[in-house]
Amino acid sequence: MSDIGYYARRYPLGVAGAIIMTLFVLAAIFAGVVAPLDPFTTNAKASLAGPSGVYWMGADMMGRDVLSRLIHGARVSLAVALGATMIGSGVGAAVGLACGYVGGWFDLLVQRVTEIMQALPLLVMALVITASLGPSLRNTIIAIAIPLIPTVARVIRSNVLSLRELPFVEAARATGMSEWRVAIVHVLPNTLAPLIVLATAQLGSTILTEASLSFLGLGVPEPYPSWGRMLSESAAEYVRTAPWLVIYPGLAISLIVFGSNLMGDALRDALDPRQRD
Repeated sequence: MSDIGYYARRYPLGVAGAIIMTLFVLAAIFAGVVAPLDPFTTNAKASLAGPSGVYWMGADMMGRDVLSRLIHGARVSLAVALGATMIGSGVGAAVGLACGYVGGWFDLLVQRVTEIMQALPLLVMALVITASLGPSLRNTIIAIAIPLIPTVARVIRSNVLSLRELPFVEAARATGMSEWRVAIVHVLPNTLAPLIVLATAQLGSTILTEASLSFLGLGVPEPYPSWGRMLSESAAEYVRTAPWLVIYPGLAISLIVFGSNLMGDALRDALDPRQRD
């Protein structure tokens, strides 16, 4: 408990970010219980109904409850963010470990490929991949995960390059361990701290990218509730007559990205030895 209090005092913004993320995660897990209405049920009589005792955040053009769709939309956003981050970080860590430890022509070739991939912004590459694969939940995760690989690979590679020459690695080699066993048992665990920080920092960008893809009609298709799709359906036509259709989805996206960034920054400072007293 004393450690928790210490970190809470030292990183108050990180605690605020963690609280925001926890609320969204709980809402996503218990969406079926927390949501007041069915997010898929339409009601023509309630079309564009304003916030009331029945529809706390109003209803959309099809009479669906905005609050319920926002809560269930958290499932989609977090599923895409976690799936893409885990795939991108896992593949990127494996590539970075191989490049940093093996080196030679393999490292040279892979680094040129990652530089080409990094020349394109995340959203642009995700758009190209999604347009090629087609809109679906699985394809959206894949389209966002692939552009994450080069960044993770380069960060892990730089850590491996500094670790592989340290005395404890030389001692492991001297005991007769194979090179790959040394890499996996001794080098890889020491890269987990920057990997965790990087993965946490990327959550916000993946959520924002998913919302952008859904806004453009290339992300998660109907009937899944998606914050970006909710904005695209209402931003142009109903922004004046029914502003709640734009305000609440935009606020949800802003809050979860803000929370993930705050938590990522605090986690980076906590795990960085240079930031400690």
